[in-house]
Amino acid sequence: MDSIKILTFNLWGEQPPLARRMELLSDGITALAPDVIVLQEVRAIEGALPNQAETLAARFGYHFVWERATSWGEGEEGLAILSALPIAHHEHRELPHATPMERRIALGAAITTPHGELAVFSTHLNYRLTDGVKREDQIAAIDAFVGDFAAARPSKLPRLLAGDFNAVPDSDEIRFLRGLHTHQGRRVYYQDAWARLHPDERGYTWAHRNVYTARLHWLDRDRRIDYIFVSPLARDGRGEVLDCRIVLDAPDADGCFPSDHFGLLAEVRLTPKAQP
Repeated sequence: MDSIKILTFNLWGEQPPLARRMELLSDGITALAPDVIVLQEVRAIEGALPNQAETLAARFGYHFVWERATSWGEGEEGLAILSALPIAHHEHRELPHATPMERRIALGAAITTPHGELAVFSTHLNYRLTDGVKREDQIAAIDAFVGDFAAARPSKLPRLLAGDFNAVPDSDEIRFLRGLHTHQGRRVYYQDAWARLHPDERGYTWAHRNVYTARLHWLDRDRRIDYIFVSPLARDGRGEVLDCRIVLDAPDADGCFPSDHFGLLAEVRLTPKAQP
């Protein structure tokens, strides 16, 4: 296992047509065969909707962890990480600017691979177009969480951070993660998997051509807001982004998409690269 395939996807909860959307997602998972799936807007409604992450994990034989972020309607919404490999440990951290109606978290999992533990993180940030400063604070808190997690469980493998960031690539909050912006005197650096391989492509994951985005028509559409970030490339090649592509972006014959978001799939090297 020299590399790992990771899929990030916003499930869009229980929004209709739920059964058909989950069929399309399941077909996509079968075709893509990701090793790790990072999910946002995972819903559970007691007596009405079993935890969506648990349902998917059972269907495909994945291990999974889920953590509640906030109450939603009659149930709960949260984040999940599914893995074809065992999950040795998981924890979460509440992010700044939490309110009773909008609590955001980051979820981390240590996945057991043949080469050591792989740290994977899922998050979902504030969504309003005017929430940029809040997202900056949230991303700084996520980076601190990633650092604390890694310090407690040292590994030579790359760290993967994925999710729905609700921010475009040239926003300060995303530029901070890419080492292009200072936040409160701090600088960090992660590889943006999409930008690594498609620097001149827009890569929209919240797109006008997806009819479901019209339900939130007051938000700007045609934006890249879903990301997979990878810790810095190691000298020996570990952490190299081998592939990154938009997936789960095609409707069925009736115009149904799996979600209002498109998915993003990346393949990342775990082992040293052969030297010439």
